Amino acid sequence: MATYIILCRISPQAFSNPEEFKQLAAKVAEKIKSDCPGVTWKNSYATMGRYDVIDIVEADDPKQVEKAAMIIRAYGRSSTETVLATPWKEFLDVH
Repeated sequence: MATYIILCRISPQAFSNPEEFKQLAAKVAEKIKSDCPGVTWKNSYATMGRYDVIDIVEADDPKQVEKAAMIIRAYGRSSTETVLATPWKEFLDVH
């Protein structure tokens, strides 16, 4: 199973009250769970840098990850960037 990192920037228009963000996050998570069964969520992190949220997921089918990123964009009102991640040890073994 491949590992992907989804980098998210939340639009300032996504919510006006911090409590709304919890509802928005739950809605996005539920939509991904129902529409992207091939995606396994490993972890999510809030960050204080260029991106607001970093999601780490695993999937055999990159199309499922693409769909999850589109759901984050549409329902979460975010921009995303998705990258394939290779564990460091595996990378060193190949190169």
